[in-house]
Amino acid sequence: MQMIEERKKLIDYGNKLINDNYTLGTGGNLSIFDREKMLMLITPSGIPFQEITESDLVLMTLDGTVIEGDKRPSSEWVMHKIFYEKRDDLNCMIHAHTIYSTVLAELRWPLPATHYMIAVAGPDVRCAEYASYGTPELAENAFIAMKDRKAVLLANHGILVGHKDIENAYNVLEEVEYCSNIYYRAKSVGEPVVLSETEMKKMAAKFETYGQV
Repeated sequence: MQMIEERKKLIDYGNKLINDNYTLGTGGNLSIFDREKMLMLITPSGIPFQEITESDLVLMTLDGTVIEGDKRPSSEWVMHKIFYEKRDDLNCMIHAHTIYSTVLAELRWPLPATHYMIAVAGPDVRCAEYASYGTPELAENAFIAMKDRKAVLLANHGILVGHKDIENAYNVLEEVEYCSNIYYRAKSVGEPVVLSETEMKKMAAKFETYGQV
Protein backbone atom coordinates (compact mmCIF):
# COMPACT_ATOMS: atom_id res chain seq x y z
CA MET A 1 0.00 0.00 0.00
CA GLN A 2 1.43 3.35 -1.05
CA MET A 3 1.29 6.74 0.77
CA ILE A 4 0.79 5.25 4.24
CA GLU A 5 1.43 8.48 6.17
CA GLU A 6 -0.79 10.46 3.81
CA ARG A 7 -3.61 7.95 4.35
CA LYS A 8 -3.43 8.50 8.10
CA LYS A 9 -3.54 12.27 7.62
CA LEU A 10 -6.58 12.15 5.33
CA ILE A 11 -8.46 10.04 7.87
CA ASP A 12 -7.40 12.27 10.78
CA TYR A 13 -8.38 15.48 9.02
CA GLY A 14 -11.59 14.01 7.66
CA ASN A 15 -12.61 13.24 11.24
CA LYS A 16 -11.44 16.71 12.26
CA LEU A 17 -13.89 18.22 9.76
CA ILE A 18 -16.70 16.40 11.55
CA ASN A 19 -15.45 17.17 15.07
CA ASP A 20 -14.99 20.86 14.26
CA ASN A 21 -18.52 21.04 12.78
CA TYR A 22 -17.16 21.95 9.37
CA THR A 23 -19.25 19.33 7.58
CA LEU A 24 -21.75 16.53 8.17
CA GLY A 25 -21.80 12.84 7.25
CA THR A 26 -20.27 12.37 3.81
CA GLY A 27 -20.27 16.07 2.86
CA GLY A 28 -16.90 17.23 1.58
CA ASN A 29 -13.71 15.52 0.45
CA LEU A 30 -9.95 15.69 0.92
CA SER A 31 -6.97 14.76 -1.22
CA ILE A 32 -3.17 14.76 -1.13
CA PHE A 33 -1.03 14.81 -4.27
CA ASP A 34 2.34 13.07 -4.66
CA ARG A 35 3.95 15.32 -7.23
CA GLU A 36 6.92 13.02 -7.82
CA LYS A 37 4.75 10.02 -8.69
CA MET A 38 1.92 12.17 -10.07
CA LEU A 39 -0.59 10.26 -7.96
CA MET A 40 -3.60 11.62 -6.07
CA LEU A 41 -4.88 10.02 -2.87
CA ILE A 42 -8.50 11.01 -2.27
CA THR A 43 -11.37 10.12 0.05
CA PRO A 44 -13.99 7.71 -1.32
CA SER A 45 -17.52 8.57 -2.37
CA GLY A 46 -20.43 8.04 -0.02
CA ILE A 47 -18.66 6.78 3.12
CA PRO A 48 -19.02 8.82 6.35
CA PHE A 49 -15.67 10.22 7.46
CA GLN A 50 -15.84 8.35 10.78
CA GLU A 51 -16.05 5.03 8.91
CA ILE A 52 -13.31 5.53 6.32
CA THR A 53 -10.35 3.16 6.64
CA GLU A 54 -6.92 3.46 5.05
CA SER A 55 -7.84 0.83 2.44
CA ASP A 56 -11.01 2.77 1.51
CA LEU A 57 -8.94 5.70 0.24
CA VAL A 58 -8.46 5.80 -3.52
CA LEU A 59 -5.03 6.22 -5.11
CA MET A 60 -5.36 7.33 -8.72
CA THR A 61 -3.69 9.09 -11.61
CA LEU A 62 -4.97 12.45 -12.74
CA ASP A 63 -6.60 10.89 -15.79
CA GLY A 64 -8.88 8.86 -13.51
CA THR A 65 -7.08 5.51 -13.50
CA VAL A 66 -7.35 3.85 -10.07
CA ILE A 67 -4.01 2.45 -8.87
CA GLU A 68 -5.07 1.23 -5.42
CA GLY A 69 -8.50 0.88 -3.84
CA ASP A 70 -11.79 -0.84 -4.61
CA LYS A 71 -14.06 2.11 -3.75
CA ARG A 72 -15.23 4.87 -6.06
CA PRO A 73 -13.30 8.12 -5.59
CA SER A 74 -15.08 11.23 -4.40
CA SER A 75 -17.56 12.59 -6.92
CA GLU A 76 -15.50 15.81 -6.83
CA TRP A 77 -12.20 14.22 -7.84
CA VAL A 78 -12.08 16.29 -11.04
CA MET A 79 -12.27 19.47 -8.93
CA HIS A 80 -9.17 18.32 -7.05
CA LYS A 81 -7.16 17.15 -10.04
CA ILE A 82 -7.55 20.37 -12.03
CA PHE A 83 -5.55 22.22 -9.37
CA TYR A 84 -2.81 19.58 -9.30
CA GLU A 85 -2.55 19.75 -13.07
CA LYS A 86 -2.48 23.53 -13.38
CA ARG A 87 -0.90 24.80 -10.13
CA ASP A 88 2.40 23.64 -8.69
CA ASP A 89 1.95 25.35 -5.29
CA LEU A 90 -0.89 23.08 -4.15
CA ASN A 91 -0.40 19.49 -2.96
CA CYS A 92 -3.54 19.19 -0.84
CA MET A 93 -7.15 20.17 -1.45
CA ILE A 94 -10.00 20.21 1.08
CA HIS A 95 -13.67 20.72 0.22
CA ALA A 96 -16.17 21.17 3.07
CA HIS A 97 -19.61 22.52 3.87
CA THR A 98 -18.60 24.99 6.57
CA ILE A 99 -21.57 26.96 7.85
CA TYR A 100 -20.61 30.63 7.52
CA SER A 101 -18.61 30.23 4.31
CA THR A 102 -21.59 28.42 2.84
CA VAL A 103 -23.93 31.21 3.95
CA LEU A 104 -21.86 33.61 1.83
CA ALA A 105 -21.77 31.06 -1.00
CA GLU A 106 -25.58 30.82 -0.96
CA LEU A 107 -25.77 34.59 -1.20
CA ARG A 108 -23.10 34.35 -3.91
CA TRP A 109 -21.08 36.98 -2.09
CA PRO A 110 -17.29 37.11 -2.03
CA LEU A 111 -15.53 37.43 1.33
CA PRO A 112 -13.83 40.85 1.31
CA ALA A 113 -10.74 41.84 3.29
CA THR A 114 -12.56 42.93 6.44
CA HIS A 115 -10.17 40.97 8.69
CA TYR A 116 -6.42 40.74 8.17
CA MET A 117 -6.43 36.93 8.61
CA ILE A 118 -8.09 36.61 5.21
CA ALA A 119 -4.55 37.12 3.90
CA VAL A 120 -3.80 33.41 4.53
CA ALA A 121 -6.08 32.76 1.54
CA GLY A 122 -5.42 35.88 -0.52
CA PRO A 123 -6.48 39.53 -0.71
CA ASP A 124 -10.08 38.28 -0.57
CA VAL A 125 -12.02 35.09 -1.33
CA ARG A 126 -14.09 35.02 -4.49
CA CYS A 127 -17.31 33.08 -5.07
CA ALA A 128 -17.20 30.80 -8.10
CA GLU A 129 -20.01 30.63 -10.61
CA TYR A 130 -22.56 27.91 -9.86
CA ALA A 131 -22.40 24.49 -11.45
CA SER A 132 -23.77 21.09 -10.39
CA TYR A 133 -21.59 19.12 -8.01
CA GLY A 134 -19.20 16.59 -9.47
CA THR A 135 -19.12 18.22 -12.92
CA PRO A 136 -16.17 19.45 -14.98
CA GLU A 137 -17.95 22.82 -15.10
CA LEU A 138 -17.74 23.15 -11.31
CA ALA A 139 -14.05 22.22 -11.38
CA GLU A 140 -13.34 24.85 -14.04
CA ASN A 141 -15.38 27.52 -12.25
CA ALA A 142 -13.58 26.83 -8.98
CA PHE A 143 -10.18 26.94 -10.66
CA ILE A 144 -10.88 30.28 -12.33
CA ALA A 145 -12.24 31.93 -9.17
CA MET A 146 -9.35 30.66 -7.03
CA LYS A 147 -6.68 32.24 -9.23
CA ASP A 148 -3.88 33.72 -7.08
CA ARG A 149 -5.67 32.51 -3.94
CA LYS A 150 -5.82 29.48 -1.69
CA ALA A 151 -9.58 29.42 -1.12
CA VAL A 152 -12.78 29.82 -3.09
CA LEU A 153 -16.45 29.79 -2.20
CA LEU A 154 -18.58 27.46 -4.32
CA ALA A 155 -21.94 29.07 -5.10
CA ASN A 156 -24.85 27.37 -3.26
CA HIS A 157 -22.47 24.63 -2.14
CA GLY A 158 -19.54 25.22 0.22
CA ILE A 159 -15.83 25.99 0.25
CA LEU A 160 -12.67 24.66 -1.39
CA VAL A 161 -9.16 25.36 -0.10
CA GLY A 162 -5.67 24.24 -1.07
CA HIS A 163 -2.08 24.54 0.11
CA LYS A 164 1.32 22.86 0.02
CA ASP A 165 0.26 20.31 2.64
CA ILE A 166 -2.79 19.25 4.63
CA GLU A 167 -1.80 21.14 7.78
CA ASN A 168 -1.68 24.47 6.00
CA ALA A 169 -4.75 23.72 3.90
CA TYR A 170 -6.76 23.07 7.06
CA ASN A 171 -5.43 26.28 8.57
CA VAL A 172 -6.76 28.21 5.56
CA LEU A 173 -10.13 26.50 5.96
CA GLU A 174 -10.28 27.46 9.65
CA GLU A 175 -9.33 31.09 9.08
CA VAL A 176 -11.70 31.62 6.15
CA GLU A 177 -14.55 30.12 8.14
CA TYR A 178 -13.69 32.32 11.13
CA CYS A 179 -13.54 35.44 8.94
CA SER A 180 -16.83 34.47 7.26
CA ASN A 181 -18.44 34.13 10.69
CA ILE A 182 -17.20 37.57 11.77
CA TYR A 183 -18.23 39.14 8.45
CA TYR A 184 -21.72 37.64 8.75
CA ARG A 185 -22.11 39.05 12.26
CA ALA A 186 -20.72 42.46 11.32
CA LYS A 187 -23.07 42.69 8.32
CA SER A 188 -26.02 42.08 10.65
CA VAL A 189 -25.37 45.36 12.49
CA GLY A 190 -23.66 47.57 9.93
CA GLU A 191 -21.33 47.74 6.97
CA PRO A 192 -17.89 46.22 7.68
CA VAL A 193 -14.86 48.31 6.77
CA VAL A 194 -12.66 46.72 4.09
CA LEU A 195 -8.89 46.88 4.60
CA SER A 196 -6.87 48.53 1.85
CA GLU A 197 -5.04 46.66 -0.88
CA THR A 198 -1.77 48.02 0.52
CA GLU A 199 -2.52 46.64 3.97
CA MET A 200 -3.43 43.21 2.59
CA LYS A 201 -0.20 43.06 0.60
CA LYS A 202 1.63 43.83 3.84
CA MET A 203 -0.24 41.03 5.60
CA ALA A 204 0.51 38.61 2.78
CA ALA A 205 4.23 39.35 3.14
CA LYS A 206 4.04 38.82 6.91
CA PHE A 207 2.23 35.51 6.49
CA GLU A 208 4.98 34.11 4.25
CA THR A 209 6.71 33.28 7.53
CA TYR A 210 4.17 33.83 10.32
CA GLY A 211 1.06 32.43 8.68
CA GLN A 212 2.31 28.93 7.95
CA VAL A 213 1.63 25.86 10.06
